[in-house]
Amino acid sequence: MAKTTLLVDNIALYEAALEGLELQKQRVEEQIRQVRAVLSGRRVTTAQSDAAPSAASTDKKKKVKAAPSVKKPRKRILSEEARQRIAAAQKKRWETFRAAQGN
Repeated sequence: MAKTTLLVDNIALYEAALEGLELQKQRVEEQIRQVRAVLSGRRVTTAQSDAAPSAASTDKKKKVKAAPSVKKPRKRILSEEARQRIAAAQKKRWETFRAAQGN
């Protein structure tokens, strides 16, 4: 009879493991759906399935805001004088740095 009890215990263990894995699979699929929705720029509200409510949020709906549309920043255009001033200031900083290293 020991083998029968052991076999029943193993079956129960496998069934519990399978339930846990299916729950994880549902959570991962929900997260994938949310990420895809965010990437496509839509607003998403999640509804937990009745079969597997999460322990952290019962009867709560999460709202995920769509990513704001990112506008390409305008390229800065510098005059030749501005470039020369920046170059001179950089050279001066390097001179003081090298002087401090030589001491």
